[in-house]
Amino acid sequence: MLFHETLALIENDKNNQTIKLPEGWAQGRAFFGGFSAALAAQFLLRQFPGDYHLRSLAISFVAPATPGDATLSYRVLRQGSSVLQVSVEITQNDEVMLAGLASLGKGRSSSVSVSGETPPDLKTINDGPGLPEADIVPEFAKNFDYRITSGGMPFSGQPGRTFGGWIRFRKEQQELTTAAVLALVDAWPPAVLPHLNSPAPASSLTWTIEFPDLPLDEFNTNDWFQYEAFIEHAEHGYGHSRAGLWSEEGKLLAISRQSFTVFA
Repeated sequence: MLFHETLALIENDKNNQTIKLPEGWAQGRAFFGGFSAALAAQFLLRQFPGDYHLRSLAISFVAPATPGDATLSYRVLRQGSSVLQVSVEITQNDEVMLAGLASLGKGRSSSVSVSGETPPDLKTINDGPGLPEADIVPEFAKNFDYRITSGGMPFSGQPGRTFGGWIRFRKEQQELTTAAVLALVDAWPPAVLPHLNSPAPASSLTWTIEFPDLPLDEFNTNDWFQYEAFIEHAEHGYGHSRAGLWSEEGKLLAISRQSFTVFA
């Protein structure tokens, strides 16, 4: 099932809803975390008026989800005049797979206006390779096109602090949404993988992502987007990185921070 087809199953005015996580999006033995996060975000955005923009989503990947029935639920922690603080969970078999804390806020007039940070020089789509057609590439990644133009290929033994390039959905031709932005950001593996000389497991532990209040309807999921992560620290099997996602024209669409584990 395509990404947008699953998102379309989410209903309005549902404090608790069960949907089916589709096959074809495996990340090792688990379900792709970026898809789980996207479902949580879409679920929240369907429950509140459209003028509540998702400003920030902090996620903990508590346990690996699997394809099949999963239950989405939320709880309003506080509602102010313009900001909502909401918790969200995805559970399977009465166990929490994903827990999140979201801040949704209405726009308001302000004397402060600072444009988003511009992207680094990621060269062009023609300047980097895609991921190889190999068994080591996770199943979910085959739903995306990549061009790696910053840092090395995963497991190539090329240490550096940056990793990224260009990305788009391979089979989707839909209007870009906040949920799709989440998937595009998390589709990139942890930025330390090029440091390794051979394959080893690595995964996100916690993830905080923030969304500038920009209209997304001018973009398509099949457009190319720019992404780069910067490793701030990595040691003892854990690491910390920050990243950004930009449109091809250089508009900042997401600001991301992740802590991750690596078993090598």
